[in-house]
Amino acid sequence: MSKKKLLLIIVVILCAIAAFYSWNSYNNSRNSTLSLYGNVDIRTVNLNFRVGGRLASLTVDEGDRVKSGQILGRLDDAPYINALQQARANVESLRARLALVQEGYRTEEIAQVKAAVEQSQAAYQYAENFYQRQLGLWKSRSVSANTLDDARNARDQAKATLQSAKDKLAQFETGSRPQEIAEAKANLSQAEAALAQAELNLSDTTLLSPSEGTILTRALEPGSMLSASNTVFSLSLTNPVWIRAYVSEVNLAKAVPGTELEIYTDARPDKPYHGTIGFVSPNAEFTPKSVETPELRTDLVYRLRIIVSDPDDNLRQGMPVTITFPAR
Repeated sequence: MSKKKLLLIIVVILCAIAAFYSWNSYNNSRNSTLSLYGNVDIRTVNLNFRVGGRLASLTVDEGDRVKSGQILGRLDDAPYINALQQARANVESLRARLALVQEGYRTEEIAQVKAAVEQSQAAYQYAENFYQRQLGLWKSRSVSANTLDDARNARDQAKATLQSAKDKLAQFETGSRPQEIAEAKANLSQAEAALAQAELNLSDTTLLSPSEGTILTRALEPGSMLSASNTVFSLSLTNPVWIRAYVSEVNLAKAVPGTELEIYTDARPDKPYHGTIGFVSPNAEFTPKSVETPELRTDLVYRLRIIVSDPDDNLRQGMPVTITFPAR
C-alpha cells in the first residue's frame, strides 16, 4: 500500500473520530441538566385608606399574618356618618319633589284657582259696564275726560287680572311641563349619586387586607391625621411567589413556558421547591450586575419569571436560589 493511500486512510479515521466526539459532546450538552441562578421575588403592596381622616384604631402589627378581607384598621367615621345622613335626607326631599311634579295639582287647588277666575271675571264685567256708562256720559259731556280715562284704566286692569287667572287655571289643569319633570328627575339622580358616594366613603373608613400575606411595616399609629395618600401598612403577599432568573440565548430553547423546575435554597439543599416557568421575556438585556460575575455582564440574556407552586415562610424577598431544569 502506498504512503499516499495510507495517509488518506489515517485522515479519514481521524475525521470520523473527531465527528464522533463532536456529536457525542453535542448530544451530552443537549441532555445535560441546566442550572440557573436567581432570586426570590415576593410582591409587596402599600395599603392606605381611600379617604382621609383621624386614624381611630389598628388591629395588626408588623410580622402578623393576615387573611384576605381581614380588618386592619379604622378611621373615625363620625363625619362620614353625618354626610351620609345629609345625603339620604336630600334624596328623600327630591324624591318627594319629583312625585309632586309628576302627580300635578290637587283638586282643591284647581277649585281655588277656578274661584279666582270667576271672581276676576265678575270684576272685569263690572269694570267694563262702568266704563261703558262713563263713555256715554262723556259723549254728552256730563263727565270729564279724566273720569273716562280712570274708568278705562280700571277696565284694562281687571281684564289683565282675569287673563292671569285663566292662565293659572290652564296651568293647574294641564299639570307640570315635561321639562320640569325631566329637571326633577335629573336632580334626584344627582342626589342618589351623592348618596352612593357617601355610602362608599363611609365603607372606606375601614381598611381591609386585599389578600393573604404578612405585615412588613406599620407606618402610622392611632390618633394620626392622614390623607388618602398616606401609607398605613406594607403587606408582603403570600401568593404568588416568583423567582426572577436569567437564561442565555444558547439555552433559551429549554426555557419553555409551562416547564416544571426544581428550586433549591442554601437552607434546604436536599429538599427542593417546585415551580413552573410562567414568563419568558421577548427582549434580550444585559446580564444584571447584581447577580452575575464581571466577565458575564456584557452577555445578553433573557429574563424568566418562575412561579413557585409550593412556597412557604422560608422563601424570603431577594433570597438567592438555584433553578434546575429536567434532563432531556
